[in-house]
Amino acid sequence: MAKPEKIRLGEVLIQQNLLTEDQLKQALAEQKSSGRKLGRIFIENGFVTEEGIAEAIARQLQIPFINLKFYNTNADLVNKLPETQARRFRALVLEDRGETLLVGMADPSDLFAYDELARALKRDIDLAAVAESQLLQTIDRVYRRTDQISGLAQALEQELGDTVVDFGGVGVTTNLEEAPVVKLLQTMFEDATQVRASDVHIEPQETKLQIRFRIDGVLHLQTEADNKIAAALVLRLKLMSGLDISEKRVPQDGRFNVKIRGQAVDVRISSMPTQYGESVVMRLLNQSGGIPTLDKLGMPPDMLEKFRKILRRPNGMVLVTGPTGSGKTTTLYSALAELNSIESKIITVEDPVEYRLPGINQVQVNEKIDLSFARVLRSTLRQDPDIILVGEIRDQETAQIGLRAAMTGHMVLSTLHTNDAISTPIRLIDMGVPRFMVATSLQVVLAQRLVRLVCESCSETYALKPFEHEWLRLELKDQVDQHHYVHGRGCTNCNGTGYQGRMGIYEMLEMDFDMVEAANHHDPAHFMKMARQQMAGKTLRTQAVGEVLKGRTTVGEAMRISNQFDE
Repeated sequence: MAKPEKIRLGEVLIQQNLLTEDQLKQALAEQKSSGRKLGRIFIENGFVTEEGIAEAIARQLQIPFINLKFYNTNADLVNKLPETQARRFRALVLEDRGETLLVGMADPSDLFAYDELARALKRDIDLAAVAESQLLQTIDRVYRRTDQISGLAQALEQELGDTVVDFGGVGVTTNLEEAPVVKLLQTMFEDATQVRASDVHIEPQETKLQIRFRIDGVLHLQTEADNKIAAALVLRLKLMSGLDISEKRVPQDGRFNVKIRGQAVDVRISSMPTQYGESVVMRLLNQSGGIPTLDKLGMPPDMLEKFRKILRRPNGMVLVTGPTGSGKTTTLYSALAELNSIESKIITVEDPVEYRLPGINQVQVNEKIDLSFARVLRSTLRQDPDIILVGEIRDQETAQIGLRAAMTGHMVLSTLHTNDAISTPIRLIDMGVPRFMVATSLQVVLAQRLVRLVCESCSETYALKPFEHEWLRLELKDQVDQHHYVHGRGCTNCNGTGYQGRMGIYEMLEMDFDMVEAANHHDPAHFMKMARQQMAGKTLRTQAVGEVLKGRTTVGEAMRISNQFDE
């Protein structure tokens, strides 16, 4: 193939009627003042999509455009090009054509990159245009560090040997970055962030050390190593998070920050003594990702409108419920970000503080010095707040203080561990909170779950299993067979799982006049009946089934997250 030619992106887009002269002038002016790439300015201003630019370049250069979202990449082929060069030249090896290799590039007009790629691959290359964001996502996914982590684990094992080692000295050397334990942890964090893992589990077993990543809510085995390196890993993590390295008999919690590829990642760590050593779980919070706005969470439009109106009320309590890892904190932070203004004083009481929000006063609970939720909440009320966020209602005292604050002119946001919205007011009453307080202060309960989305790259229709068919009949009656259902068969884009990404599923119980009256009734069954009537057709199961019919998730996922059963 002939070498690529240099092109002027703006002119190409105008020739293909994807851009106007005025838009190009505006973008050039922005480029002059900011120094950013012209293509990025076009995309951010909404003039043209990233795929649109890639397709336009492909037409101009008379080369194919490949949508990597639907392309099943071959890891062995991709690895013909080292990761550093793939990232530097924004290129991926996609196909072996015998005498030539097909290489996808974000900028196929880059003459220097073309020469360097041909030299590195030692083959003639054919070019294809790809969207840059898709290319970077593919690089993150394919260049996994599984072999490297296994190799570093073995190196650490050899360094420790069979003798008794002073673990206090492991990795604490002058040349810190060269220590195998430090290299292993750094590589593990890089791999975890590349595959969007939310948690890292380090679990010592009888004969091995197991490292697992939680991706899209499901655990995946990353690697297994010799159990003798577990103590060194745990010790290094304890040093990083300021925990007591001499105490191995009791659970400990801490946090630290790491920088991965220029991104700040906040790591929350929890250690717990188990039969074969200390188990460590780390929650990874990417601070550079930002907090999504409420309209990005996946709430139905009518529910979102109601929720926003309730948040704007001057007082009352808003509760978000669901199991651990269901996105409750993200929802509350999205609400706080929307409420945050110069006119409102907002104080949060959390354990721990997960996201840092500018303009908001955030307090970290510390049980060791008796700085409990209840104690901080009492002090918070003397700080003249307009809005208070309580990380979690764990006991009667915290619930009562929060509800009292909601009765006296404050908007209080919090979370509670319950299965659904209907059972939440009853749960508060069971905790010992007076009925009248629940009835008058509680404004709304939002229950939520996170469902995995079917991978777009390998989505295909499939026949329902008998138990899935029966479960759907509870919601769809005789209309089950009138719809098509999809699942992901598994591909390189989703690491063979059939799922990629997650979205929120919600149900909302509004404490209107009828519900307040029912909550004051001494028979809980009466309240439950009224609540079911209000939420008919608006439950977690209803929304989950709706996403199944849209082809966004599977019946299996809908069944997994739904707590609703046939009454």
